Amino acid sequence: MTTIPTRTLNDGHEIPAIGFGTYPLKGDEGYQAVRSALDAGYRLLDSAVNYENEAEVGRAARDWLEDNGVERDALTIQTKLPGRHHDYHLAIASVEESLERMGLQRIDVLLIHWPNPLTNKYRDAWRALVDLRASGVVRSIGVSNFTAQHLADIVDESGVTPAINQIELHPYFIQEQMRAEHQARGILTQSWSPLGKRQAPFEEPAVAQAAEAHGVSPAQVILRWQVQLGNVPLPKSATPERQASNLDVFGFELTESEMAAISGLTREDGRLFDGDPNTHEEM
Repeated sequence: MTTIPTRTLNDGHEIPAIGFGTYPLKGDEGYQAVRSALDAGYRLLDSAVNYENEAEVGRAARDWLEDNGVERDALTIQTKLPGRHHDYHLAIASVEESLERMGLQRIDVLLIHWPNPLTNKYRDAWRALVDLRASGVVRSIGVSNFTAQHLADIVDESGVTPAINQIELHPYFIQEQMRAEHQARGILTQSWSPLGKRQAPFEEPAVAQAAEAHGVSPAQVILRWQVQLGNVPLPKSATPERQASNLDVFGFELTESEMAAISGLTREDGRLFDGDPNTHEEM
């Protein structure tokens, strides 16, 4: 089983350098996928209210901990606050509901799922997350899909910098400006859809040649590229073999030229869908 390095957040807590994405895994399939991911060695689980799978993720985590006699602190479980709960009091209540669905005493990482700037209540939501962290029901707080301006808005108002910003990031959309913004602010970059989903560039020469050179799969090359950039990727798979393969990216290292070639695949707007955080509203 692969031993995963950790990354230290700006609040002093550590999280694994790669995690398991759970969208759109639900029901028994979702439960079994999370169990097999944990068996493979994943220790960071990423869920969200809008994934409608918090119950399955929480139950799988609790059962795995009990069956293996492992302490709760061995796992990092994160979820996300939906746009419809951005009002301060709704945000507090929403997190209590997430805890109940997951059957947990604490959420390790809580993120605001989207800024929803047209609704324009993300500052209220952030204030709630700051207070939830102070109360101890949430360990680390962050955001998802925030732009540099959204980050500035909440940091300037609250004085509290998010520990994480989870953004779309893959070889066709490398988010160079946002990664620089994160580095300047001490924010960890998490990558959703880290392989590029259906548009995964597995056959691009930059990826395929690196895979052949290192004797690994194209997916492993891309995930290794993510890790070497300093991102925490969150690949999703329901297949135990692929789960294990996606995790096994710490035994080789890409060269500078290989890294540059993969980064060179980026496109001006390589988004997977019309998910511009300045306009997208996800309630």
